Amino acid sequence: MGLINIGFGNVIVASRVVAILTPASAPMKRVKKGAKEDRKLVDATHGRKTRAIIITDSDHVILSAVQPETIAQRFSHEGIVAEEGIDKTCSVSQQTD
Repeated sequence: MGLINIGFGNVIVASRVVAILTPASAPMKRVKKGAKEDRKLVDATHGRKTRAIIITDSDHVILSAVQPETIAQRFSHEGIVAEEGIDKTCSVSQQTD
């Protein structure tokens, strides 16, 4: 079980993460709103601007003030990507609409 720091001393279980996304698009704002209504939203920003939205396999949505690229690098740095059998060349990219 690997833990990943998502900022301000908050950590998540790496094996439960499904996606790390940027919050800028309208669909991500709807995901965030839906999770709040379903009481599955975890705000780990400590009042800072949300820079990453993390989706877990339990449909929880976690907000982080750390950039998605930084969180993805922490997966690689901790060796979690290699453990899980995921290609190390994968990267997080921002999608613009």
